[in-house]
This record gives sequence, C-alpha cells and structure tokens, in this order.
Amino acid sequence: MNIPHRWDWDTPEKVVPFDDWRQQHQWVEQPCVSPDGERIAAIVSLGEEGFGVRVNDQLWMRRFDKAWHLGFAPDGRLTTLVSDSQSWTVAVDDHLWEHRFDYVWRPIFSRQGRMSIAFQQESRYGMALEDEPWENLFAHISCMRLSPDGQRTAACVQTKSLGEGDIFGFAEGAFSAAIDGAAWCRPFMNVWRNCFSADGAHLAVEVRLTPDKYSIAVDEEIWPYTFNAVWEPQFHPIEVTVTAPVRHKGGWTLAQDGRLLWQQAFVQCWQHRYSPNGEHIAAIVCPQFGQWSVAVDGGAWHLRADELVTDLKFSPDGHRVAVALKHRGAWTIAVDDHCWHNFFDRVWPPVFSPDSRHVAVKAERHGVYTLVVDDVVSQLRAENMWTPVFSPHNDKVLVPMIENGVYSRRVIPLSVLLA
Repeated sequence: MNIPHRWDWDTPEKVVPFDDWRQQHQWVEQPCVSPDGERIAAIVSLGEEGFGVRVNDQLWMRRFDKAWHLGFAPDGRLTTLVSDSQSWTVAVDDHLWEHRFDYVWRPIFSRQGRMSIAFQQESRYGMALEDEPWENLFAHISCMRLSPDGQRTAACVQTKSLGEGDIFGFAEGAFSAAIDGAAWCRPFMNVWRNCFSADGAHLAVEVRLTPDKYSIAVDEEIWPYTFNAVWEPQFHPIEVTVTAPVRHKGGWTLAQDGRLLWQQAFVQCWQHRYSPNGEHIAAIVCPQFGQWSVAVDGGAWHLRADELVTDLKFSPDGHRVAVALKHRGAWTIAVDDHCWHNFFDRVWPPVFSPDSRHVAVKAERHGVYTLVVDDVVSQLRAENMWTPVFSPHNDKVLVPMIENGVYSRRVIPLSVLLA
C-alpha cells in the first residue's frame, strides 16, 4: 500500500512531457495518476496492433483488442479492464488474470488495494475478487460492494427468473443479497444499496417488503419497523449498529437499528456519514423545499444552497465537516457551516489535512483548473489536475497537474499557497 510517509516530499517538481504522447500515438485517452503522483498512465491507440497502456515513458508489452477503465489501486498497482482474444479480463501491471469472462465492469478497490469486478458469463452475473470468481451466478446483479478489509464481496442479486409481466412472481420476491456468491435464503420484492461493517463480518441492505413498506435487513434479519422509504444504510465504524435515512410520517430523518435516532424531520435526508471515531453523524438534508444544507447529530446548519450539496467529508479528528455545494449556478466549498467566498464553475470533493486544520480542493473556472486551500485561490493554472494530497506533517501539498502539455508532480509548501 502507498503510504504518504514514504513518499518523496523533498523534490519540488518532477515532470513527464505528456504532449509527446499525442504525437507518438494515434490518440490518447484521459490519463490517470498514481496515488504518490510519481506515474501518469493512459490507454493509447497503437493502430493495427490494437491498444496499449503507457506509463511515464514506457509502454506495457501486452496489446489488447480493447482496454478501458484504467486506474491506479490504492496500493499503487495499475489496473485496466481489457478484451483479449475475444474475451474480457483484468490486466494488472501488464499481467492478466487467469480467468476470462464474456464481459467485465465496475472495478472496486479496498483501502489496502485489493480489487473486485463484476462480470457476465453466459448471460449470468457475478463478482470476482483478485481473480477468484463467484461459483454461483445470478440472472441479475447490481449494487456491487467490496468490504473495507478487501476480503469479501457482496451484491444485490435476482435469485429466480421472472417472465415479462410476471407480477405475481415479483410480489413473492425474486431479489436478495449475496455475499461471496452465496445468496440469502429470504427473498424480497426489491433489494438495493448495501454496506459492509468495518470488519466485513456483517452486511446491511435496503429492502422492499411490499409495494409501500421498506426497511433495512442486517445479516438477513429485518429491522422491527417498516417505513415509507429508506436510503443507503451505514454501519457504525466501531459498534455493530446500523443507521439509515428513513421516511416517517411525511418527513425524512435518521433511524438506528429500526428506531428513530434523530427527532428532527427534514424534507430530505441522505448520504449520511460517520465521523472516524463514530461519535458524530452528518447527513445532507433539505430543511425546506429547495433549500439544501447539512445536519450534524440531527441539528441543521444555518447555511442553505438552492441547487445541491454533495461530497460530505468528516475531518480526520471527527470534529469538522466539509461539503461541496452549488448555489445560484456556481460551485464552492462550505466548512463547519461557513461558505467560502470564492465561487467556481466546478469543484471536486474537499480534502482535509491530517491535522484537520486545512481544506484543499481542485476547482475549475472557464476550463482552467486550479488549487484552492482554505478559500485562498493559488496561482496554479492547469489543463488538468488531480486530487491534492497534504503531507503527513501538514506543511506541504502534493499537486499532480498538466500544464502546457507537461505532466508535473509538484510539492508546494503550504505557507506559499496561503501567502
């Protein structure tokens, strides 16, 4: 796994002449960069040879009929989904998985870098974890999930075939959750988004019991109460308890293990997140119709956005919350109920420093990308930019970017960015 403490934080800049790639290949797809910024990679067209993968100044030895979804895993491995000899598989650092499939999609990575994908084989569907596919396949699969420890996979699956218009079979229940290819015994009318516990030992899932009754199932056991609707469940990061936004008596609030946790009701409540230590819960809420905000432990911020609030993030110490928001047609960041003064055409998810004191974000104005730290717009102007990373000592920011056709991995003192 890539560990920021081991990265090179002393070299101010490292470059790769990226524009040269476009002259050497018929075309170049959107590039990606490694977590430490040391490598830039892209799928390139090699004409009659097919497609290849270029990393810095080197091409992979293998050629493919087609390649897509190139990306670096958290542990630094470079992965892509490839069509090889009329079948699909996964390529990792120029090595192919042994198993072949009719089609593959949805790569997911654990924090340690383990990888899972969804696959189709003879009109049946399943998941594979590090080249180990499910033995049992299903008629349909959705909401694929990899446990935080990277050891288990889960998905919502269709457990029995339904003919066109088979409303009775649908009402009896044809969907369930499957873990590592083994489906729960109990069928449901519908099954949606799911979540593993931190240790991967438990699974919680949205379920539909009747046309108008919804609940959460945890390890196949249904909550003792039903609701008019539910959203994606989340496990407490330490305890084996589950929370989920629920619709109750015409409003939305948060429930825990089937009972209401927050007394305040909202027009909408979703995308809730726990602080790292589990002491606080925040969610995106709509206190009034068309007015979006954030609630922490049930109390809504005073801030309101008229279009969207998204990308909710807790700080590492669990005491601060940041979001991206769109208000009056422009994007910005809000931290702890305070909105930044600078607005942009687009912003990306906010990033906290390890000490929780600073927030950085990639932003775009008029097609040009820049870095913003604590509402201070930097002098950087780039054709492309990736997620900034704070140094372990909170005194520098690593910024991967393309400027004037050159890929640059820059390490900039925080004092310079905030000057």
